[in-house]
Amino acid sequence: MKNPLLKLIDSFYFLFKKFIPLKTYRYAVCGGSNLVLDTVLYFIIFQFLVSKQNIDLGIVVLSPHIASLFFVFPITFSIGFLLNRYIVFPESILPAKVQFFRYLLVGLLALFISYGSMKLLVDVLLFYPTPSRLVTIVITVLVSYVLQNKFSFKVN
Repeated sequence: MKNPLLKLIDSFYFLFKKFIPLKTYRYAVCGGSNLVLDTVLYFIIFQFLVSKQNIDLGIVVLSPHIASLFFVFPITFSIGFLLNRYIVFPESILPAKVQFFRYLLVGLLALFISYGSMKLLVDVLLFYPTPSRLVTIVITVLVSYVLQNKFSFKVN
């Protein structure tokens, strides 16, 4: 699965070769794909699964936009880890367990940033949830790229 996916991704690199390094291109393609998946899943879960209703978990009540955020996270987290490990940062010699733990830390930081941003944008500034999620993703992508490159999958 890795090689055909890598060939597909790299087949369009010639368009960007003059502007960005291959690793950054691969990160953008993988991250962008995961971003699209995240946004589509968020919209579907927000609109249809939680039906714009609060989710009562007994000990806490989650607003629909926050519940949707927590439902989507494990799916896109898992896919993101696999894409980063095998497509973007294959040269990393860190053991998979170390990469996963570090990726989890960065993912949890991104989730915390997402949570705070969504609370601010939707609950305080009264923006719509889906566009707020897109703004939040831009912020977390920038933070995540730096941390994944320098921490989770660092080469040496």
